[in-house]
Amino acid sequence: MEMILPVIVFSVIVGALIAFLVFGNYLRNRKLEIQSIIKPEVAESNLKLGNKPSGAKKPQHKSHSHSHAAADKEANKKHHPLDVNTLKGHGDSVTGICFSLDGHSLATACGDGVVRVFKLDDASSRSFKFLRINLPAGHHPTAVSFLDDGSSVVVATQAFTGSSLYMYGEEKPKSTADQKQQAKLPLPEIKWEHHKVHDQRAILTLVGTRATYGSADGSVLLASCSEGTDIRLWHGKSGKALGNADTAQLKNTMATISPDGRFIAAAAFTADVKIWEIVYSKDGTVKEISKVMQLKGHKSAVTWLCFASNSEQIITSSKDGSIRIWNINVRYHLDEDPKTIKSFPIPLHDENANALHYDRLSLSPDQKILAATHGSTLQWLSPETGHVLDTAQKAHDGDITDIKWSPTPISFESKRVSILATAGTDKKVKLWVAPPFQQS
Repeated sequence: MEMILPVIVFSVIVGALIAFLVFGNYLRNRKLEIQSIIKPEVAESNLKLGNKPSGAKKPQHKSHSHSHAAADKEANKKHHPLDVNTLKGHGDSVTGICFSLDGHSLATACGDGVVRVFKLDDASSRSFKFLRINLPAGHHPTAVSFLDDGSSVVVATQAFTGSSLYMYGEEKPKSTADQKQQAKLPLPEIKWEHHKVHDQRAILTLVGTRATYGSADGSVLLASCSEGTDIRLWHGKSGKALGNADTAQLKNTMATISPDGRFIAAAAFTADVKIWEIVYSKDGTVKEISKVMQLKGHKSAVTWLCFASNSEQIITSSKDGSIRIWNINVRYHLDEDPKTIKSFPIPLHDENANALHYDRLSLSPDQKILAATHGSTLQWLSPETGHVLDTAQKAHDGDITDIKWSPTPISFESKRVSILATAGTDKKVKLWVAPPFQQS
């Protein structure tokens, strides 16, 4: 019993000491909490009285806001040396772009229901003037094409009722006095329109060119390609339907018209590309559209194609992982088939080293550079060798929806250079100079 009593006393003392320490720590924490509550109230009252606390530090959250602003500013900087400008102001994904024939204007079709026509006097400008064309309610533009040097555009739209085409042209003032009274340029008015041009099917591509081949009268012709199998040819100025073509391949991917207005070529569900010739009468009008050739050689579906500026070659990209350049300047009426001039592997691979395909192609007017896209990646290649000249990873913050070269050089920092325009789902249109140009 004498041995147990000291142990009990010692335990009581230790327990009391521990309880005292815990209680003291609790009181200190409460005091700090009360002070933390009081200090902001005092500071707030001082601010209301106009007394700034001396030596007070800025709240930590402000430094975070500054860091976020700096990060946003850094993100807005050009991430690639060939990226020279951005056309801003779009409220949704940009679905299509087109340069005017003189290269001084760029039209954009946007998912916000607006077509914008930008003036590109200098590609290095800090801001660009643009004309805003509001489409009829419920119509969303899918593609756009110029008819001339910038005063008229044709817009392909999709609505609940089906696909439509609208031609907008400038409304000229009635008199000089009326023109002086107007503070702004007159908005374009609808010159012609067609509805359900491909029934309920959407228009995938709309391409225009000035017909100069043979006896053609120089009118601008338009080829609209539906998501079905049909392609329609239109007279740009009058809106008259000139003929039809059908790929008969389940569904179309795209169609285009040769720069001289002689051929229509289409990529569809299969590996073959079908080509039609536009036959002109002696008076320059379109007489008929007849199927004349097929490009056979790819092992899988063709994803995109483009004509060379001389209208004698076609470049195709396929899901088989290859690019082919074809000579179509053949005597097809004597059953001479188009020939593959060159074939290159597509220099893009996924994480498993599988070859990827290109979504879009565009050949520069001088035929020296081929621009190609896959998702948000943009590449420039040599059509002579297939070598990659440059690559822009994540050229847009989303998939690239369209690419076009300017038909003529554009002013840029006191020079005239070839400009490539790209559109994306990130609500942006970007302007790029051609490699190997580098900014000094």
